[in-house]
Amino acid sequence: QVQLVESGGGLVQAGGSLRLSCAASGSIFSINTIGWYRRAPGKQRELVATITRGGSTNYADSVKGRFTASRDNAKKTVYLQMNSLKAEDTAVYYCHVEVVPVSGRVSDYWGQGTQVIVSS
Repeated sequence: QVQLVESGGGLVQAGGSLRLSCAASGSIFSINTIGWYRRAPGKQRELVATITRGGSTNYADSVKGRFTASRDNAKKTVYLQMNSLKAEDTAVYYCHVEVVPVSGRVSDYWGQGTQVIVSS
């Protein structure tokens, strides 16, 4: 069984920063691509950033230059550093992780979500 625990959300003023974390635990051999998503009130879920096992990243145009995804494979943890936050970044943020288990099939998991509120 695999568990994902997200942390780091909160309330911040526009222009501020937050760092989200997503820690995986359980019977994990390795982690493949990780995605950070967000869902704002009344909007569809949006892919914010991805980071591959090798560390290659991609970002939504709306966050390029402001958000940085990173990962610590040894700790099985991925991060999303969010700088220059804007009111429109307000959303619940989710990590999505593709896990290679010690045994069994590759499966994907979602974090529980962490709320980010940016006040203008």
